[in-house]
Formats: sequence, structure tokens, C-alpha cells
Amino acid sequence: MSHPNHTSQFALLTQRRFGPFFWTQFLGAFNDNLFKTALLVVLTYDALSWTTLPPALLNNLIPGLFILPYVVFSATAGQVADKVEKGRLARFVKLLEIGIMGIAAIGWLTHNLWLLVAAVAGMGVHSTLFGPVKYAYLPQHLKPEELVGGNGVIEMGTFVGILLGEVMGAILAGHGAAGVHLVAFGTLAVAVLGLATSWRIPVSPAPAPALKISANFVAESVRNLAFSKKNRTVFLSMLGNSWFWFYGALVLSQFPLYAKDYLHGDHSVFVLLLTIFSLGIGTGSLLCEKLSGRKVEIGLVPFGTIGLSLFGIDLYFASLGYTNTAPVDFVGVLAQHGTLRILADILLLGVFGGFFIVPLFALIQTRCDPAHVSRTIAGMNILNALFMVASAGVAVFLIGRGFSIPEMFLTTALLNAVVAIYIFSLVPEFLMRFLAWLLIHTIHRVSTVDVERIPEEGPAVLVCNHVSYVDAIVILAASPRPIRFVMDHRIFKTPLLGFIFRTGKAIPIAPAQENPWLMEKAFVDIAQALHEGELVCIFPEGKLTRTGEMNAFRGGIAKILARSQVPVIPMALRGLWGSVFSRDPSNVFERSFARGLRSRLALAVGRPVPPQQVTPEGLYEEVLALRGDWK
Repeated sequence: MSHPNHTSQFALLTQRRFGPFFWTQFLGAFNDNLFKTALLVVLTYDALSWTTLPPALLNNLIPGLFILPYVVFSATAGQVADKVEKGRLARFVKLLEIGIMGIAAIGWLTHNLWLLVAAVAGMGVHSTLFGPVKYAYLPQHLKPEELVGGNGVIEMGTFVGILLGEVMGAILAGHGAAGVHLVAFGTLAVAVLGLATSWRIPVSPAPAPALKISANFVAESVRNLAFSKKNRTVFLSMLGNSWFWFYGALVLSQFPLYAKDYLHGDHSVFVLLLTIFSLGIGTGSLLCEKLSGRKVEIGLVPFGTIGLSLFGIDLYFASLGYTNTAPVDFVGVLAQHGTLRILADILLLGVFGGFFIVPLFALIQTRCDPAHVSRTIAGMNILNALFMVASAGVAVFLIGRGFSIPEMFLTTALLNAVVAIYIFSLVPEFLMRFLAWLLIHTIHRVSTVDVERIPEEGPAVLVCNHVSYVDAIVILAASPRPIRFVMDHRIFKTPLLGFIFRTGKAIPIAPAQENPWLMEKAFVDIAQALHEGELVCIFPEGKLTRTGEMNAFRGGIAKILARSQVPVIPMALRGLWGSVFSRDPSNVFERSFARGLRSRLALAVGRPVPPQQVTPEGLYEEVLALRGDWK
């Protein structure tokens, strides 16, 4: 979908409203993972000089201690983020990080494992406090059309920070005593650098400065989730996001053993798998803006889900095709038969993971109550932590049942398909947007003219010419908001279109002489939808054009406005006449192929008309002018 004045999402990095915040969170993610990975590598390869505890126990205990504060303190952290100015809070969190890394440095230098374990828990608290700030900050400083791009850059930065931290931690920890000293002083230096970048974060007023912070974190956590549950779409999006963390944690936690036991690789092969996956997530996150036309395009979520299942299943089959049994490093593994397919699957799991997670974040940010963004994100962090703990439980159960790691990949991919079908049946809007997105990115190229005239909130009636069977899907794809369409009741009997429009909560209508009860019910449903602040779209011609010219507008709009005094927005579809979806009686296929694939369509949006000035004739002239010479 084309947009004028489109600047790159990376341009945000040069601006004070985004750049300092980006680098503050990037350095935090980098430091967390440098410290945690260095500790895990030291305890795996040099455990005896530190402790008598088995490495397997420590390898599960340390990530668990890092996640624990998310479960315990997320709700309180969300309250703090809503009450305190975010720049000030970011600086406090960075000062805390310096203190924690100071304790860790003493632990490294004195060989005191328990000081390091305490620092792991401390960094978990640090990340818990910063999590709600991270996503609540963006809607305060970015325009709605920048949110997807901004989220994509933040998501890419987070995963690149995690990746670089893990790689650097693994490399430094492999250099004996000198490496340990470098980790001790390096993590402290990164924490100081994070504090320096946080001083440049602009003022972000607290949305709820009068909020009283609850001392009972358990009750607050329950209250937090109960509040989020009121907004069904937001809550189910939070569950979808947490499901991704379940999926990611289950797959990623198998990578060390998968690299060692299946690919017969050393630690560098594990780092290669992480690198490929993180590059995929980063690429998918950045592609979201390109594919979504700079708006919150939740149609990408089902697309992401399909990829997560498809490439998870293929990873199982690719693993069966890998036959090498000789020990290899990352260079050696690349030369093995079957490796490229495995790496391609892991890369594409990351890419489609990005398609799945970035629109969900943006949807949660834009659809939840602005005064509760931080607490909503905190609720999501609680769910994420619980889902990650559950994924560890499922992994232990599957291993206990004798599942191989490729079989665990297959099980996770199949589980993902089941969860996706369940979520999309509960929130049909995802599926509607996906079908709309597919239509405008495969068969047609759709541009928009003045689409920002569709209001971001509040009720309105959209009025459009009726050219083809897919008019509603094209309009939906161009709109930044969900729309309730008023459709001829007969279309609901068509197998595919009937399912699509029923799923999208379209309102069926019939002529008065055919079914007066259904017609009256349609007007009641329209009034109810407008009363609830929704957008309603009608096609006042009442039928598809058979000539490409517009039919006269009927008087239904007057009946709608008699019950609901809302603005009316005229719109015109251009370029659909003669397509395979229109009712052109001439040789439709010949004309469609003459137009070619990816033929150009446009949706032009006019200025809102106050309800007291609306007449069917006046709207007809407005739509005709918007359509121009196009058909």
C-alpha cells in the first residue's frame, strides 16, 4: 500500500525522542545476556573451580532466577511505570544496574558463586522494572503510523543486543581468568554507558501520577490481569504474545543439546544457531513495517503463525536428513549435507516469529486504555514468565516420555497450529485482516488517498461505491480500524465469502418486501454498533454495478442518521471494474489477464460530512467526484 512522505524507520534513531531510549534498552539487553551467558559457560566448562553443584542444575536454576522477578514484581513495576516520569525511572533502573554489576564484579573477582547468583536475580528485577517502560514509552513519543516501525526497530535492537551479549559472553568466558576479569569490568562499563544514554531520554509525563502503589504484589498481579481481560482483543493478543514466548523458549532451550548431540558441534555451532534465529527475528521485525504499510497490520499475525508451524515441522524433517556423526565446529558444520536446510528453517522461524510478535505488540499498545499501558505490558510480562515456566515443564515432560529434540520441534509446531486455530476462532478480526492483506499483496497493488480522514476513534458511517465482490476486503485492508459492513443477506450463503463476513461481524440486510424483519434488525444492529463507537460501512447503491457506472443511492442513510447523529465519510474505490471479482458481463477473464497480476487499485476518502447536511444525492455526487475517471 503506498504512502506519501515515507521516511525510513531507522531515521527514528537519529531523533532524540527515540534514539537515547533505543540505546538505553539495547545496552540493557546486551549486558543482561553478556553476564548471564558468561556465567552459564563458566559453570558448564569450568564448574569444579566454582562449585560442587551439578552444571545441569545450575543451567536450569540461573535462567529460572532471572525469570522469577517477572512473575513476582511485574504488576508493581507496571504501577511504578504509570506513576513515575519514564526518563527518571529509566535513570533509576540504570543506577540499579550499576550497583548490581558492581556486586557481580566482586563475585567474579573473589570466585563467589552466590554473589553472582544474587546478581542474576538482581538483573531479573532490573529487566522487570524496565519492561513496562520499554513499550509504554513508544506510544507517548511516536505517531500512530510510526508505531509498527518503532516497535520493529526496538524488537530488532533487543534481539541483536541479546545475540551480541550471548556471543560476547561465550567468547570472553572461554578465555580463563583474563576473560573473567574482562566480563567483570566490561559489564560494569556497559552499565555506566547505559546510564549516560538514559540522561538524554526526553521527559515522558506519567499517565497516572496520583496512582497508589499496592504493597500486595499477588493481589495486584491478579487485579492487573483481570483489568486486561476486560478488553477481549487486547487480552487475547497478550495470550498470543505469551504463546510466542512459550514457543521460543521451548525451541531455543533445546539449541545447546541440539548443537552438541544432533549436529555434533562445539559451542560455536550453538552460537551459530542463536545467531541465525536472532537475525531472523530482527529481519522479520523490520519487514513488518514494509509489509504492513506503516499501520498496525494484524493480518500479519496469522501469516507469522503459518510460518512458525510450517518451518517448525520442516525442521523436524531436515534434522532427520542430517547424517554427520564426526565432531565439527561452525565452519565444519556448514560443509555438512543437510545443514543449509536446517539453518534456513531456523532463520525462517525467526522471520515469521517477527511477523507474529511485532503487530501484536503494536495492537496491545494502540487498543488498550492509555492510562493503563504500563500495567497492561506488566500483565503481559507476568503471562510471558508463566508461559516460559510452563514451556520448561512441557520440555521436561516430553524428555521424560523419551521424545528426541527433533520430535520436540515437531510437537511444538503442531501445538502452535492448534493454538492458532483456537485464537483466530476467538478473534476473527485477525483472519479477516489476513485475507485482506493477502488480496492486496498478491492480486492487486492498493494505494490510498487521504485515508487518514477515517477517524482513529469514535463512530462514523462510511459510504462507498459497490464495484466487486471484494470491495469490503479492500476497504478493510486500507482502514486503520475494524469496520462493520452492512451486506446483502444472500452473500452469507456463499461458502467462502459467507464465512469471511460472518467472521468479521458483518450486518446482514434484506429488502423490505423480501424480509421486513431482517431489514429492521439490520438498522437496530447499525445503531447499536455506532452507539458502541464502531465504524459502519454501507454500499448505498444496494447492488453491484453491471456497467461500471454508479447506480443511484438509496435512502437507507437517512434512516441510519435518524437514529444516530454521526459523521458520514464518502469513499470511492477505483480500478476494480473489469477484474475477476466484478460483475462485468463481457469476457471477464480476458479483461483480467489484460490488466495483469498486481493491477493497481485505489481507495479515495473524502472529507467527513456532518449528519445534518447529508442527502443521498449529495453523497452520490461526492463519491462520483472522488472516483473521477476511474472505474
